[in-house]
Amino acid sequence: MKIAVTYENGQVFQHFGHTETFKIYEVEDGRVVSSEIIDSNGSGHGALASLLGDRSIDVLICGGIGGGAQAALAEQGIELCSGAAGDADQAVEAYLKGELVSSGVNCDHHHDEGHSCGDHDCGEGDCHSGGCHGCHPAMTGKNVGKKCRVHYRGTFNDGTQFDASYDRGEPLTFICGAGMMIPGFDAAVADMEVGQTVQIHLMPAEAYGEIDPNAIFTVNIADVPGAEDVTVGETVYLQSGSGQPVPVKIAAKDEKTITFDANHEMAGKELNFSIELVEVTEA
Repeated sequence: MKIAVTYENGQVFQHFGHTETFKIYEVEDGRVVSSEIIDSNGSGHGALASLLGDRSIDVLICGGIGGGAQAALAEQGIELCSGAAGDADQAVEAYLKGELVSSGVNCDHHHDEGHSCGDHDCGEGDCHSGGCHGCHPAMTGKNVGKKCRVHYRGTFNDGTQFDASYDRGEPLTFICGAGMMIPGFDAAVADMEVGQTVQIHLMPAEAYGEIDPNAIFTVNIADVPGAEDVTVGETVYLQSGSGQPVPVKIAAKDEKTITFDANHEMAGKELNFSIELVEVTEA
């Protein structure tokens, strides 16, 4: 088993798409037997996911990560454990003990277009980006822990399509039950048969969660370095109480104050999926 960690000066680097180095851990019988530090050789989630795939990485531990990067990792069959912070070696040990919790997608997919508003603490420990899932399977079903390839189409209740693997021409690959997908999607696939197609309707709690009014907050512009340069509707990054990067949208702004919304853009929405299970293999 091989675990990769986004790495900088002994710490878990907080932005997957911009990491310059990974620390690779070789694990046997639940113990780290060797490690090495490698250069990322470029940036961008597609190139980084391919690099990890070429090195047969089984698990990635990182800080912030966006939806595009998650999809790229899923295509490589790499399990994701995001939202980690602090000492990289300790993060790996926590993962091996089953103590490390993944926060799923926790950066907006327009990451490279976002600003960083310094180290202001937004007071939120989670990015409300799909719920907190354990890095190890917590559900039951014959497909849990296996690599699943699915085609899917996602729509809102009015029939508007928001995403579809069919349009990209490639099935989505993920480890069922590993926290790589929203809970309702994961649960639906857990007991499917290859070739089967199911239709599911997810309430917000099974998808990206309800809108949390506590995740909408107003602060003085003077207290947030860089806030004077952002505009309403833009996504920026603040720092949570645990040191994680948190994507937030600028909801309002006047001469003295700025209002942030840390809810996921899909929070509070009911979602519908048509899911076709294409293939199941051992992870």
